Amino acid sequence: MTDIKAVVRVEHPDIVLTKTVTHDQSSKVESVLEAGTDPTSGKFFYRIQSSDFRQFEDGLRNDHTIGEFERVIETRDEKAIYSFEYTDEAKIISPVISTANGIILDMKNDGNGWILTVWMPDRTNLAPLWDYAEQNDIDIELLRVNEYASLGNTDAGLTDSQREALLVALDTGYFEDPRNATLSDVAANLDISQPAASGLLRRGTKRLIISSLTDDGEKPD
Repeated sequence: MTDIKAVVRVEHPDIVLTKTVTHDQSSKVESVLEAGTDPTSGKFFYRIQSSDFRQFEDGLRNDHTIGEFERVIETRDEKAIYSFEYTDEAKIISPVISTANGIILDMKNDGNGWILTVWMPDRTNLAPLWDYAEQNDIDIELLRVNEYASLGNTDAGLTDSQREALLVALDTGYFEDPRNATLSDVAANLDISQPAASGLLRRGTKRLIISSLTDDGEKPD
């Protein structure tokens, strides 16, 4: 089997945060992959860029997919990190991808839809995503798919420690949504501290994303 990187566009008004980003067209949304979320808390973290956070939050208050929300950190350059709690009405794609043993490498909004770049162990693992879309009347389009070497075999610029950390995190359910493992669980499996585990996952994810999303073989610093 050969791993794949697939770029998929999905659209439905009940997909989480869709109404919010439609209300604030300046906003850009990115999930925080390395956040050590407690899987029992029901909170999910996103990096948000917006020219007007008041407008963005007005969208949140009127978004039927979002319950409680909090602006956790605000940084420069019109960026902030938010935590969200989803409602029962929200359609969430990430658990479907996680159940199919996939990882979301990148996620961004394009107005009414969402562009997802996902890693899958095999092309056939995309089938559950299409099944879920059909069952929930979600518009789905495969924009492109590329084969590349296995995460377990390719270096992708990864160190041995980064590769081991990513594979342990994948095996324990750290990348699932909601998570079946915390950062503490991953650190315990690796027999290292939580800050060390966080660093390995963050740098490893960055290297994997750059390796899979760029065509020129550029390596991260």
